[in-house]
Amino acid sequence: MSPIRDMLSETGITEQQWRTLRVLGEFGRMDTKTLADRSSLLFPSMTRIVATMLKKGLVTQTQGTDDRRRRYVEITSHGQRIIDDYAPQAASIAESYKRVLGEQDYETLLDLLTKLDPGAQT
Repeated sequence: MSPIRDMLSETGITEQQWRTLRVLGEFGRMDTKTLADRSSLLFPSMTRIVATMLKKGLVTQTQGTDDRRRRYVEITSHGQRIIDDYAPQAASIAESYKRVLGEQDYETLLDLLTKLDPGAQT
C-alpha cells in the first residue's frame, strides 16, 4: 500500500476516499449502503467519509424520493478530475505489482481478496 499512500498524499484524500471515488466513478450514483458495500467499508464509516467528502466538494448527496431516509451519493466533477488525473499512476502501480507477482499470481491475489469481501461477490 505504500505506493498508493504516496500517490494519495499528493491528492489530499485518504485511501477510503479514493476507493469511494473509484466506485462512484465506475458505477455512478448510488445509495450510501450500496456504496459502502462496493467500497468494502462499513456503513457507519461510509457515513463519516461521505460527510468529509461533501465538505471537500468531491461528492454530492441527495435524499431519496421514495424513501426519504435513503441517501444517494454522486461524484462531482472535482472528484472525477482527481480520479482521471491519478488513474494512470494507479494503473502503473498495479502493473508494478503484476511484474513482481507475475500475471497468474496477481490474478490469484485479486481472487483471494475478493473472497475476503462478501460484498464484492454480489
